[in-house]
Amino acid sequence: MNALLQIDEPVPVRAGEELDAARVDAAMRGAVPGLHGAPEIREYPRGASNLTYLVRYPGREFILRRPPFGHKAKSAHDMRREVTITTALRPFYPCVPKVVAFFDDPNILGCDFYVMEPIHGVIVRRDLPEGMSLTRDDAARLCTSLLDKLIELHQVDYRAAGLEAIAKGKGYTQRQIAGWSDRYRKARTPDVGDFEQVMGWLQSATPAEDAATCVVHNDFRFDNVVLNPANIFEIIGVLDWELATIGDPLMDLGNALAYWVQADDDEFFQSTRCQPTHLPGMLTRREVWDYYAAKTGLKSGNFDFYVIYGLFRLAVIVQQIYYRYFHGQTRNPQFAGFGALAKYLEQRCQRLIGEAGK
Repeated sequence: MNALLQIDEPVPVRAGEELDAARVDAAMRGAVPGLHGAPEIREYPRGASNLTYLVRYPGREFILRRPPFGHKAKSAHDMRREVTITTALRPFYPCVPKVVAFFDDPNILGCDFYVMEPIHGVIVRRDLPEGMSLTRDDAARLCTSLLDKLIELHQVDYRAAGLEAIAKGKGYTQRQIAGWSDRYRKARTPDVGDFEQVMGWLQSATPAEDAATCVVHNDFRFDNVVLNPANIFEIIGVLDWELATIGDPLMDLGNALAYWVQADDDEFFQSTRCQPTHLPGMLTRREVWDYYAAKTGLKSGNFDFYVIYGLFRLAVIVQQIYYRYFHGQTRNPQFAGFGALAKYLEQRCQRLIGEAGK
């Protein structure tokens, strides 16, 4: 491995996603003493949901998070909730970014938003960053480092963190199936499938009880963690807490497996890969499941259910984003193919359901 690794960098703000720099500056100066000069605002290009910007002053940098432009699901993109969770969790899980200020004045950007301190490091995306290479053993170690960080999160005492108020009690798994089914139906466009077979199967296959109750991230993957440039096996930051809540850890694991494209997957699924889980040495989805079970003692015979649930939930997220693109509420070109992806995910779920019944 080369120690000179590429650090994740922002780019010029996309058309249609510009921020009013003067209003951001005025808000920032009211919340953070000692700022001087005019801010430079750039955007991190990878986000498909909440938008993330770099706000740079001379000698100071901040990360700004705001909801996407256009139509949004009613319960989605709650900036206040995201701030509440991350602020409460940080003393117990130090890789959470530190929130600097929360703003709920609609006269600034027309939405709630917050700023946090940056975490400088390496983010592994679809392919390894320039200057980074992995042996088979390195890949396995990096993979288990990621899983260990998820397990560490699941072992946080959410009551001690003051997060009991967001817990809704037993039945998390059932609520997730019902909630994501409702979101899909509301976000469906005329050019995608109805997912009714998949939703019916998930409802009938839902375990009677949650496996456990803990803090769940709900979007845990390589491109949402920050690696120490001096030691890439050390995770120094976990990002994108938009979907975090109190729930079933196996549902969280199923969500992670939805993004886990492995070397023997079909060509279309390979084209969706957002992390290098295809590399020699990376665990397979089944090996990820078995590793988690061995480390936590949580065992379940419902591997197929959680994998199919994760793919279905991913399809709903994809379709909600595609809905905004379909109706011209975002011009981000990376969303143009999301309708085709939603259709593929339905077919993949249907195939896995067929295989599970054999």
